[in-house]
Amino acid sequence: MVVIVAIVVINIVNNRLAPQSHYLLWSFASSVVLIAIGLLDGNSFTDMGLGWWFYLSGFIWALASIGLVTAFYVVVSLFKKTRQALKDDSIGSLSAGKLAFRALVEVPFGTVLLEEIAFRAVLFSMLARRFGVVWAIVISSLMFGIWHVLPSIGTHERNPALGSVVGKGLRANILTVVGSVLVTAVAGVLFALMRIVSGSVIAPMGLHWATNGLGYGFSWVILRGRGRRRSP
Repeated sequence: MVVIVAIVVINIVNNRLAPQSHYLLWSFASSVVLIAIGLLDGNSFTDMGLGWWFYLSGFIWALASIGLVTAFYVVVSLFKKTRQALKDDSIGSLSAGKLAFRALVEVPFGTVLLEEIAFRAVLFSMLARRFGVVWAIVISSLMFGIWHVLPSIGTHERNPALGSVVGKGLRANILTVVGSVLVTAVAGVLFALMRIVSGSVIAPMGLHWATNGLGYGFSWVILRGRGRRRSP
């Protein structure tokens, strides 16, 4: 299938070939190409969750999910043991400006836009027309999990809590990748269900951004707070 080949190529370029400075441009261009593939395949904007008359319900679901994720992160950050899971050493080194750019620009208009267009808009609608909604959820979610293989490599080295669980070395890397694929595949099911219920990809976009963007923010605050406490 053309769209699957396109997704594989985009993933490799994003994670191995494209310079970070071109990430937003590449993600936006890839989203446009994927939408064009969906339209050429016979899907309408509504089929792909992009119909404007579903925007309101999409925004309502998105805002509700952002509120829930915020509450979750607040509770997790209150306790010493659970807040370890939010720590990512690559985030703590960012300046406030770079953090804001990543959380408010790169994540929503790069990562979230591309992945939701790819998996919950185009791929989902193409699969649903051919195999039905259930198989569309299963296959698109599995592909979403596989999409995270490359970016998950070495994650345990940046996250102390994850590293303490999986350990070090090749085995740890394999466990990290497998765990990432499973978690993101399950997340893909939830995103797909939100897209179906709301009729719009804006709904999963909200939850997707909240999970990533707010996660960066809370991680940065926790790591910076720890740094200030250690300063003389």
